[in-house]
Amino acid sequence: MPIEVEIITGRTIDQGRTVEEKLSEEYFKAVSYCELSKDDFEALGLNEGDRVKIKSDFGEVVVFARIGDLPKGMIFIPMGPYANAVISDDTDGTGMPRFKGVKAIVDRTDEEVKRIEDLI
Repeated sequence: MPIEVEIITGRTIDQGRTVEEKLSEEYFKAVSYCELSKDDFEALGLNEGDRVKIKSDFGEVVVFARIGDLPKGMIFIPMGPYANAVISDDTDGTGMPRFKGVKAIVDRTDEEVKRIEDLI
């Protein structure tokens, strides 16, 4: 059963450390996941490393799932191509898209996580 969430994105140490090597396995691992609260993780019947599909008004993406220290109903995705697939490219004239507060639906999936070169 899918759940409604609010997406937040942000930089992580691993994402920042590998950002110059965007086709590397290290960068893939650093950006191809999301974190959910323990409650949401359990509501979706997930195990660490399972895959989820995230759908917003701006697109959809499949990523690996992890338990994070987040409130129920919130999902974190590291900045990068996976997060970009589900946020708006509208910048309201600022040059920066809204990386936080995007409404989405998340559900468990058996679909594969696309490699970065296939995603972009």
